[in-house]
Amino acid sequence: MNLGAPEIILIVAVILIFFGAKKIPELAQGLGKGLREFRKAARDIQDDIEKDVKQIDQNKDQKQQ
Repeated sequence: MNLGAPEIILIVAVILIFFGAKKIPELAQGLGKGLREFRKAARDIQDDIEKDVKQIDQNKDQKQQ
């Protein structure tokens, strides 16, 4: 997606028209919270997967001995 300055200005103008200047900070704050929660959930899932892989490797090593 190649967005130039005119397209970005148009998008910002449409957002201002739909939501108004007072609502934009609230929307941005909600978006930030959502992104933080998503990143935390992704990190938790990655940690769980790494933990399971380590456990599988340890079980595999024990069986070989």
